[in-house]
Amino acid sequence: MTIQWHQGACILCSINCGIRIGTDGPRIAKVKGDREHPASQGYICEKATQLDRYQNGRDRLSSPMRRRPDGTYEAVDWDTAIAEVAAGLAAVRDEHGGESIFHYGGGAQGNHLIGAYGRATRALLGSRYTSNALAQEKTGEFWVDGQLFGKARCHTAPDFEHAEVAVFVGKNPYQSHGFHQARVHLRALSKDPARTLIVIDPRRTETAQLADVHLQVKPGGDAWLLGALVAVLLKEELVASDFIAERTVGFDDLVTELGSVDVDDWSRKAGVDSDQIRAAARTIAAAASVSVLEDLGTQQAPHSTLNSWLEKLLFLLTGNFGVRGGMNIHSRFASLGGGKGAARGTTPAGNRIVTGLVACNDIADEILGDHEGRFRAMIVESTNPVHSLADSQRMRQAMRALDFSVVIDVAMTETAREASYVLPAASQYEKWEMTFFNLEFPHNVAHLRPPVFPVREGTLPEAEIHSRLFEALGGFEGLPVDDLRAAATQGRDAYAMAFMMAVGNNPQLMKVAPALLYATMGDALPEGAEATAVVWALAQTCAMSFPDSLARAGFEGAMPIMVANALFEKMLADPAGVVFSVDDYDETWRRVETPDQRVRLVIPELLPELRTLFETEPSKDDAYPFVLAAGERRSSTANTLYRDPEWRRGRDHEGALRVSPGDAARLGLEDGAQARVTTKRGSALAVVEVSDTLRDGHASLPNGTGLSYAGAPAAGVAPNELTASEDKDWLAGTPWHKHVRARIEAL
Repeated sequence: MTIQWHQGACILCSINCGIRIGTDGPRIAKVKGDREHPASQGYICEKATQLDRYQNGRDRLSSPMRRRPDGTYEAVDWDTAIAEVAAGLAAVRDEHGGESIFHYGGGAQGNHLIGAYGRATRALLGSRYTSNALAQEKTGEFWVDGQLFGKARCHTAPDFEHAEVAVFVGKNPYQSHGFHQARVHLRALSKDPARTLIVIDPRRTETAQLADVHLQVKPGGDAWLLGALVAVLLKEELVASDFIAERTVGFDDLVTELGSVDVDDWSRKAGVDSDQIRAAARTIAAAASVSVLEDLGTQQAPHSTLNSWLEKLLFLLTGNFGVRGGMNIHSRFASLGGGKGAARGTTPAGNRIVTGLVACNDIADEILGDHEGRFRAMIVESTNPVHSLADSQRMRQAMRALDFSVVIDVAMTETAREASYVLPAASQYEKWEMTFFNLEFPHNVAHLRPPVFPVREGTLPEAEIHSRLFEALGGFEGLPVDDLRAAATQGRDAYAMAFMMAVGNNPQLMKVAPALLYATMGDALPEGAEATAVVWALAQTCAMSFPDSLARAGFEGAMPIMVANALFEKMLADPAGVVFSVDDYDETWRRVETPDQRVRLVIPELLPELRTLFETEPSKDDAYPFVLAAGERRSSTANTLYRDPEWRRGRDHEGALRVSPGDAARLGLEDGAQARVTTKRGSALAVVEVSDTLRDGHASLPNGTGLSYAGAPAAGVAPNELTASEDKDWLAGTPWHKHVRARIEAL
């Protein structure tokens, strides 16, 4: 076996560690960490070693697929597919308006260039409403960032490397990462007697097992626990008074709202001893630096958006914002979320749009409702909403109710099997790719990655798919294609000037800029690198937005164009990744976007919900006495890019249902036995794993299971066959995947 080594990135989570990919012909034979990657520095977890199961999965597509009237699919050639998809979308636009064409996705983990090119197609069609996986998780937190710091883009990054105290809320970074070299930093925190690791989680996760303090909150009790922590800070005057006076607004109102909290009572509701909560609050207050990270455990549970606010008060009230080892607002290479041109306000059905995204739990209602303006067509890109969104049954029904739908993906997914058309994409290792999860501070990294393999026969990179759709829809008519192609032959600076002049003459060109860039600049790029044209454009906006940060990273010039071109050339030339911005800690304050650059401590829109906590208890349901976490990250589960179940080990191969020893004894369940899990939406059989990491009354199923593969039945439980779309946060619409009321019975 002859191994050839390539540099790339793991595509299984948002961290996208740099990897060395050892190929043997068409296969990924070995994977190891890339020590040259500026952030991961050789770190990977065990999941990346299985990447050949994605690259050479037996259900990869090799031809466009058209749905027959009887529901089966037939292969067609690309010219036919492009013409018919363009015609199908245009017909919906012409009859119902472009706003009736809904878009979901824009790239899987590590696969973000598709989102940029898809925007041009959508703009041409007049499609405004969009969503993606962020609207299952982060939109509530982003909304809170906007209320506190001025704009939703003021997202904060933890500095765990330098933090004296690290706090994880509903987060198990040992398995789900969330920052670079997670296990390295967790072990360092755990072993250092001068530092403290605090975990808030209803399960004793791998991270909680390393922790100095584990606040094992009752499922659904996060808001009471976080409120009790904040109340201790206020009652015992453990706050950073000078910081609050100089940098914040609304402290007195906050005291009015939370100063009367009965810490003992709220601790009882949270299911955690009040002395333990007081001790944790005092530890946070006494530390020289504190970083806090929240994640799905609290974001996909009751009081989701409220939890995000209360979590951020922990570091704000103690002055751990804009400091080393604390929380800071990072730079960004590109914006996530809905982007420019996305809809704002409310959907056609009257649901709230947060950070430009339609809430995932609202999508089916937007299709199936009888309201004016309901969604009639859908474009799905590198995502699998029928499997990954709440209420799979209703999502299937919604897909079938559409007038037309197209899925762009590498495999025949559960969603693809409901579409009018399926267009097969090249894999993430067969094209230039980049990730826009640039969330680090003070050093932020961008990683533009060349292909490892040639494009598989019968597939196309998404940039080419969208370029062909754009042309079929008549999008290039009247655009200055020839002029810009000529300018591209004169070099980057000449092209930049010509492009800006064209946009100045016709500002509407920005809406379709990705397609125009691909068609005109692409030929002047290295062979096969046409899709990186949009990265060049994003480098221009990055250079204009963060000139000082780029200069500290070594990218300087007399004009932003020169800075951006230098950055782009470096990214093209360095497949290991590039530090594109370097910040001092004061930069955080320059990025606060409130009018007076002070943090707003109180969010009035959340006060009514906060006040209900004084009089209510965590929910109970005698008919469904268990709280099921429907989608737990385990060592042998990842996202659904791994469709082959054989990569999973032990009981995770079958998607084991974890229950506590007490519940197992009460229900007559043994390790390895089968149980029936029933919710108000459905029922499933699962193999039991008895685990002392869970509280009584709490159970969990893994994510990434329940996928059919290469004609074989699904292995494990598909979690969203059990979830309900109406169970969601009232403000952001985020689903309660981690808090599904269930009944468990022995067979």
